Formats: sequence, structure tokens, C-alpha cells
Amino acid sequence: MEQFNAKQVKDQVVQWIRDWFEVNGKGCNAVLGISGGKDSSVVAALCVEALGRDRVIGVTMPNGVQKDISDSMRLIEHLGIRYCNVNIGDTTRTLMAAVKEQLAALGAEVSEQTTINLPPRVRMTALYAVSQSMNGRVANTCNLSEDWVGYSTRYGDAAGDFAPLGGLTVAEVIAVGKELGLPIDLVEKTPSDGLCGKTDEDNLGFTYAVLDRYIRTGQCDDPRVKALIDDKHEKNLFKLKPIPHFEL
Repeated sequence: MEQFNAKQVKDQVVQWIRDWFEVNGKGCNAVLGISGGKDSSVVAALCVEALGRDRVIGVTMPNGVQKDISDSMRLIEHLGIRYCNVNIGDTTRTLMAAVKEQLAALGAEVSEQTTINLPPRVRMTALYAVSQSMNGRVANTCNLSEDWVGYSTRYGDAAGDFAPLGGLTVAEVIAVGKELGLPIDLVEKTPSDGLCGKTDEDNLGFTYAVLDRYIRTGQCDDPRVKALIDDKHEKNLFKLKPIPHFEL
């Protein structure tokens, strides 16, 4: 496999962002959620290089209290971008209570996945609200590894108008982050969904290193893990496709 050239790819993504905005949002701002993790940090830095810091707006969206909010603020200060803070805690609780009440009337309960996926969907609503009022385009911060196995929330973090990292694996995102000169602890931060208290790899059942190798080479030493990755990939392909519609 050809060695990954982080500088070359970084430059290519920066140009891709510029070209995309030229066609789809000339003069618009890039708006993105800033979690303090590697993906949002790298996307923010790429957008700053592509568009200039004055055209990048970060949005922090804690669900009540976010224990690592300082990482988000450090990234914002490092890049010198504008930002706003939209705490989704009250909205999420109110919405969940209403859903719970109505499900109970139907003889059902709120599922664990519903509880996990509601906050990212509320966050995306907030992002688009900010974006629409700030002449913006919303950046999707998912990477190829996450998308490959459907590790995202449909119409939550999987939404957006453009996806700079959609073709890069986790390892490649980290390499680009280092090339961009971002704080190393943010680039190498253990990925977590920030929702259920587990790391991404705990939830997935395999490491990103194994997944990245399989994506790029087709090689996986553990047949059980290969089967698990294939199963997740096949079941979640629909997330990456446009909504199917009837053709007259």
C-alpha cells in the first residue's frame, strides 16, 4: 500500500473545501460543532486554512455539563475562530420527557438507542439554526472509518452539507491533524461518543487500527472481527445513500 502523504492530502482537502464553497456557498461561513476531539478539531483547522478564520464558526453544544469542554475551548482559542455555546440539556430533557409520555400511552418505552441518539439529533438542529442565521454551511465531521461501519447517528452527526474527512480513515485524520500543527493531545484523544460513557472501540468491538487496515488493504487477521465489520458495513450502507424515492 502506498505510504500516506499527510501534507499532500491536507493540501488537497483544503483545495477541495475552497472549490466546494465556490460552487455551493460563495462567501458563506463554515459552521461546525466543536467537541474537542480529533475530527472536529481537524475539520475546523482545514476550514480555517481553506477559508480564513473569519469564515469559520464553532459551536459548542454540551448536554448539560460537558466534562471536557475545556478541550473544545482550547481548540477554538488555538484557531482564533468565532464561536457560540448552545447548551442542549434543557431541550433534550424536555423532548425526551414528551416522547416518553407519548410512548407510554402507546404501551411502549423509550429504547436505549433512542436515548443515545436524541442528543446528536438535537445538536444538528442547533447547528443548522446557527448556520442558517449566519450565512453558513454545516460541516460534517465524520471520518471514513466511522462511516464504514455506521458509527454515527443518522440526521445527527452523520448530517451536514460537506464532509472533509469522509474519505479519510482515523489514522489518516490523525496524520493530517499533526500536519496542521494542532495540539497533539487533541489529535490523539481517545475517541468517545460522549453519550454512553464508553470509547468508540468499546462500542464497536474492534480497534480503529484493525478497521483502518481492513478498509485500505482488505486484510483482517481475525475472522470473527472481519465478519463483524462486514456485518456492520452492510447493515449501515443505507446511511450513506440518498433517501430512496419512487420514480414515476
